[in-house]
Amino acid sequence: MKTLIKNVYTLLPDGTTPLTNILIDKDRIVGVGEVPEDFRPGKVIDGTDHFAIPGFVNAHTHTSMTLLRSYRDDMALMDWLHSIWPIEDKMQSEDIYWGAMLAMAEMIRTGTTTFADMYGPYMERVAEATMDAGLRGVLSRGIIGTAPDGEARLQTNVELFKDYNGAADGRITVMFGPHAPYTCSPDFLKKVAKAAQSLGAEIHIHMHETLDEINGSMKTYGKRPFAWVEETGLFDGKGTLAAHCVHMDENDIEIVKRHHIRVAHNPTSNMKLASGVAPVPRMLQEGICVALGTDGTSSNNNLDMLEEVNLAAMLHKVHALDPLAIPALTALKMGTEYGAEAVGIPDIGKIEKGCKADITLFNMDSVAWCPRHDLVSLLVYAASSRDVDTVLVDGRVLFENGAYTTLDVERIRYETQRAADRLTK
Repeated sequence: MKTLIKNVYTLLPDGTTPLTNILIDKDRIVGVGEVPEDFRPGKVIDGTDHFAIPGFVNAHTHTSMTLLRSYRDDMALMDWLHSIWPIEDKMQSEDIYWGAMLAMAEMIRTGTTTFADMYGPYMERVAEATMDAGLRGVLSRGIIGTAPDGEARLQTNVELFKDYNGAADGRITVMFGPHAPYTCSPDFLKKVAKAAQSLGAEIHIHMHETLDEINGSMKTYGKRPFAWVEETGLFDGKGTLAAHCVHMDENDIEIVKRHHIRVAHNPTSNMKLASGVAPVPRMLQEGICVALGTDGTSSNNNLDMLEEVNLAAMLHKVHALDPLAIPALTALKMGTEYGAEAVGIPDIGKIEKGCKADITLFNMDSVAWCPRHDLVSLLVYAASSRDVDTVLVDGRVLFENGAYTTLDVERIRYETQRAADRLTK
């Protein structure tokens, strides 16, 4: 079906925001500008007083962790992990599905169209939830190599790749998810690298999140994590998405550049867990792709990507004592265009001819959007995700005029609360 979004202010790749039209044919943007006489849309979306941007790309999260939102807060990372792991060990297939569905509802409501997820077990249920909701998902089985069933967890990631990579008309991509250097030994990471590279799969891993991680690595291996993980060959495959990258020295940055590793910056989670401030301006200056992620809702505690965009701009200004550290447009691109690159999907993250029709429309009919000197500035510094009005993925409308088109949110809330109560009470 052909869709026309007419008379809408649109964020173009060059950062301009003209009043224009977006022409969609099936899952692709086929034009931005004047509407040809022979373009006969089956659906017309009135973009008056709306601002269209590429759908947000959440480059790092743990969707089914919605079940643990507010369960354990105000803790250091390792204390927090050890408090939630016993609960996660009790999660069954239905828990994972409904936790993921709650995440789908929250992401759609806040304008996210693509997400990179690491969780488990039962990641096939996250794939099902992604397909049911209509979102685009980059999924990996979180593999803790030190667990007694580490080998089995690796095998489930192999099976996830074989069963779901490319599913849902290409909306599902599967990566391999070795959890972190402190939960995976060098020998185990070599096995992960071999399995992923044999299938042509990419890697999604936590790296350099805390000083404890760095100090523990130095004590155990005599090297920082990036240095010894590089020696396992994990970074030699198709590509790597590294979450956090908070504590980075010169050698770490060189390793990231050498292997073209993409970084998922998680400002809210890093602040809440007091993990530190990632050197994002430096990495961007070095040509490293830095995207944004929310992390899970137990350490954030939401999936609101506009909030991450705002905090990415604000945090680095105050940390560097430089108001130019991360400008508004750069922060917005981190949540959209750079996110697309980070998760390895080249044809999303932009509104231009040939790209996938993954689009979020913000309703500007509120006092926060007035006066309209600079729409990008208004979105990043003044607006709210509550202004999200319409969301499309692959040209399909998932949210329109503030209402879901694919989800029964009342049932999702009921099933999620029931699962959370059983797990924690």
